[in-house]
Amino acid sequence: MSVNLSARPETGPDDTPPTTLPSRPEPHQVASARDDAVAGRIEIEHLSAYYGTFRAVNDISMTIRPHAVTAIIGPSGCGKSTFLRSLNRMHEITPGAHVEGRLMLDGTDLYAPEVDPVQLRRMIGMVFQRPNPFPTMSIYDNVVAGLRLTGRHPRGVLDATVERCLRSAALWDEVKDKLRQPGTSLSGGQQQRLCIARALAVDPEVLLMDEPASALDPVATLRIEELMHELRAAYTIVIVTHNMQQAARVSDQTAFFTMGDDRAGYLVEMDDTTRIFTNPGDQLTEDYVSGRFG
Repeated sequence: MSVNLSARPETGPDDTPPTTLPSRPEPHQVASARDDAVAGRIEIEHLSAYYGTFRAVNDISMTIRPHAVTAIIGPSGCGKSTFLRSLNRMHEITPGAHVEGRLMLDGTDLYAPEVDPVQLRRMIGMVFQRPNPFPTMSIYDNVVAGLRLTGRHPRGVLDATVERCLRSAALWDEVKDKLRQPGTSLSGGQQQRLCIARALAVDPEVLLMDEPASALDPVATLRIEELMHELRAAYTIVIVTHNMQQAARVSDQTAFFTMGDDRAGYLVEMDDTTRIFTNPGDQLTEDYVSGRFG
């Protein structure tokens, strides 16, 4: 399946083809891992994010590895969530907000004028801090809500998508007999997994998670962490967390942000998670992960 990120027709006035992402397998082919081991690579070059004239994130450059979990850590107010929202252009929804720099997914510039942000958010899904199932929809309808926005689909396709995504989110066995009940009838941890299933239904390459377990109890938190380990074989996952133990448990690489004198967040260092937590290259990082500040 090739997903077109452009809102323009197949050729524009200058006969320039619309921007597309590389061809990807159909949803039923995405079981445990993708055939294309490169899909989901994010390259960020000199990214700064603003709210009006205030610069919240300052000159971030990094590469986020495909099919891995990347944790973003740092003290409150250092721009972690703003950075995360910049990855799928949710940041620009805020009036007056904008970014500078380049952000590439599989070689495609996601801030190019021809890129349709709505289509982009299909490719880079978002799971928020608090579970947010659609309150008037059933479990079934929550999962396929995004899919239905893309057009009409046969009932068999919808049924298969619901089962596939709920299985991927480790929720199928718990809800298969009550798919017509409201999504809000589930526990907090189940609701968060339902939101993950909803994000998976449109077949993204990347999942962004903004403190996805901070509102959950320890048992539900453990299940979300286990789920991240399972999903990284097929998706690139970027998680913001304040929980150092969680970052150490779930991530393959970690980026440490902090604030400069101008209150803008910046990247101190990024490395394999084991190195960040055992032998960081910067004293600021060591002070933060050891609890001496933050």
